[in-house]
Amino acid sequence: EVQLVESGGGLVQAGGSLTLSCAASGFSLDDYAIGWFRQAPGKEHEGVSSIRISDGSTYYSDSVKGRFTISSDSAKKTVYLKMNSLKPEDTAVYYCAKARSSWTLGLTSFLYNYWGLGTQVTVSS
Repeated sequence: EVQLVESGGGLVQAGGSLTLSCAASGFSLDDYAIGWFRQAPGKEHEGVSSIRISDGSTYYSDSVKGRFTISSDSAKKTVYLKMNSLKPEDTAVYYCAKARSSWTLGLTSFLYNYWGLGTQVTVSS
């Protein structure tokens, strides 16, 4: 059974940092891309970053480029999202998702077929 479990969310002041983790099970992490998404109250679901595990290629949305870093540890079957210089507008529930393929780095929801339950990130001003 495919499972994705996010952790690491919390409350942080603006300018601070958090690292989110996405623990994967039930599939070979190396065979797929993993994406991070977020949704704030009253806002649309937004793709944040993705990583192609096989070659380490990454992609970031313009809103987080230069502040967030995605990485993976195949031995631990975990994907991380290091978030620096956090802003109040980064407040959202963050989800990780397994792509339908190994090659995609797109951040459109339909490209992903399994999702975690999310972890809350709150950035205070």
